[in-house]
Amino acid sequence: MDMSNLSGSIVALVTPFAEDGSIDFEALERLVDFHLEGGTDAILILGTTGESSTMTDAEDYAVAEAVVRQVAGRVPVIGGAGSNSTEESLNKARGLAQRGVDGLLLITPYYNKSNEEGIYRHFTTVMDDVDLPAILYNIPGRTGCAISERNLERLCEHPRAMGIKEASGNIAYATTVAQYLSDDFRMYSGNDDMVVPILSLGGSGVISVWANVAPTTVHDMCAAWEAGDAARSLKIQLDNLELIHALFCEVNPIPVKAALAEMGLIGENYRQPLWPMEPANRARLVAALEGVGIHA
Repeated sequence: MDMSNLSGSIVALVTPFAEDGSIDFEALERLVDFHLEGGTDAILILGTTGESSTMTDAEDYAVAEAVVRQVAGRVPVIGGAGSNSTEESLNKARGLAQRGVDGLLLITPYYNKSNEEGIYRHFTTVMDDVDLPAILYNIPGRTGCAISERNLERLCEHPRAMGIKEASGNIAYATTVAQYLSDDFRMYSGNDDMVVPILSLGGSGVISVWANVAPTTVHDMCAAWEAGDAARSLKIQLDNLELIHALFCEVNPIPVKAALAEMGLIGENYRQPLWPMEPANRARLVAALEGVGIHA
């Protein structure tokens, strides 16, 4: 599916697990249907929210196959091919391409970090080889390194670099990114509490944790902005701030999986080191869900 004009709400989908730790494919298909019915514009699998760091390559590919099959070409499917090893990222990207994803998400090399040229080549090694559009992922709070302006300037010219997921939480950096946006290179907010500010800088939407529990709301916020109704878009953003903050009151994806379990969409199962929420934070999350009309 063509991703060149991708905009709106892109859900960073959770990976549901069964009690024995295996992937719950029935719940995964249920989540995909929930998003197709709710107006989600694209589905991102195997990212931070998808707990891919605890999954094997075989499990990654099984999830990709299941989601691509269930989506059946109705919206784009983007596969996370992140790794701190460039070779592993390349191999994963190749495997995801073979399983029919429409695009890739590529993260900076966490832990290793590397120098400027190494980070640049980490991305270009994959993009030179795999014939899929790629979204670069800037999240220094997770990885310990960022995409510098100099690297951004070079990377945005790559024919397969279609955009950046900007999740630094730094509006000054996002403003720098805005200088390099074009019809061929887009910016997506990676922070649910900063979607409208990113849209105001020329962003094209959000890759969202929040959309897991409120697909129609996040879609409508982005659609309102695209339709020129900035006031409505901002109102949706502000009306949902408490829920957004509650979804990040513990490390992602613990709260969002708890929320989906409260909604009856998945079982609340994680892979260690992730662990169920503290009782006070769970109470806050449930109250925030109820505050915007989301009930079990």
